Amino acid sequence: MNDYKKELEKILDKAIENDATDIHLSSNSKPFYRVNGSLTHLDGDIELTDENTKKIAFSILSEENKEKFLSQRDIDLSFGYKDKARFRVNAYHQMSKISVSLRLIPQKIRTIEELSLPQICYQFAKATQGFFLIVGPSGHGKSAALASIIDEINHNRHDHIVTIEDPVEYIFKQDKCLIDQREVGQDVQNFHRGLREVFRQDPDVIMIGEMRDPETISSAVTASETGHLVLATLHTNNTAQTIDRIIDTFPPHQQTQIRVQLAANILGIISRRLIPSTKGSVINAVEVMKANAAIRNLIREGKIHQIDMVIETSSDQGMISLNRSLIDLVERGLISEENAELNSNNISELKMLLKK
Repeated sequence: MNDYKKELEKILDKAIENDATDIHLSSNSKPFYRVNGSLTHLDGDIELTDENTKKIAFSILSEENKEKFLSQRDIDLSFGYKDKARFRVNAYHQMSKISVSLRLIPQKIRTIEELSLPQICYQFAKATQGFFLIVGPSGHGKSAALASIIDEINHNRHDHIVTIEDPVEYIFKQDKCLIDQREVGQDVQNFHRGLREVFRQDPDVIMIGEMRDPETISSAVTASETGHLVLATLHTNNTAQTIDRIIDTFPPHQQTQIRVQLAANILGIISRRLIPSTKGSVINAVEVMKANAAIRNLIREGKIHQIDMVIETSSDQGMISLNRSLIDLVERGLISEENAELNSNNISELKMLLKK
């Protein structure tokens, strides 16, 4: 097993050296690394056999996790690698063979400034109560953005922060805040139970790694009503889709209540995209919604489709539409028009604005 641990370490070191965000290990293939948004092989790797892939996967898993993996057929976990990085892991079966996907989580939590997030993030980090979400497609930096805001709070406030994650990704180093990080399956049974218990732990700030079900969403909104700042991520593409997703998660007879709760407690939503840059890396494009009276009224009245117009016309309040963010990047020569179109939620509007 030690030989396979050494093989894994070579792969992890190579990913770190080449700034890869993800690693994919699969039978009858060399390892794939995601570098600057694209999958590629790197020099020196050998093709993995079924046995190689299985042994490398098992070298990551504890005996308990190995049993769970073999019975469930897939498993999520995370682990620290030396003092270099952490990795989030999903091991799974495909065609009766084992594959492994690893997401690299840098040891250092990057700041709001370093991630080129909008300045309004500093305002959200000062809030003491309410509900704040970071959304976007999978692999577009939601966790990194959320961690940067939590760490901003950590360095500037004297609060108790409780995180509920599956698995724990970024490890926060306590500064002015007390931070407790709870991993689902290890420290707490599930997100819903963690949120139910958190009220007995005297938190000021609650971070939810990902909202996945109505119970978690309902508990998160309720927590924001009771004097807590709640921050979470969701796999949606923009503000309107996020609001719709939250409301549609509930049965029809509960949707009026959740609309009223959400309208009263939502602080803002940031949608993040990582887009290939003309400079050879990836760059940040964002949509920013800051809840104002108009936004709250539209949510309460169920007129979610009108939210985009409020965002578009409220730049003086710090709001940014995704198309405006994309156009700014195109005009600065940082992304191509083609990549702007690929990431736009409204291509016809984007083309029209680019022609002006």
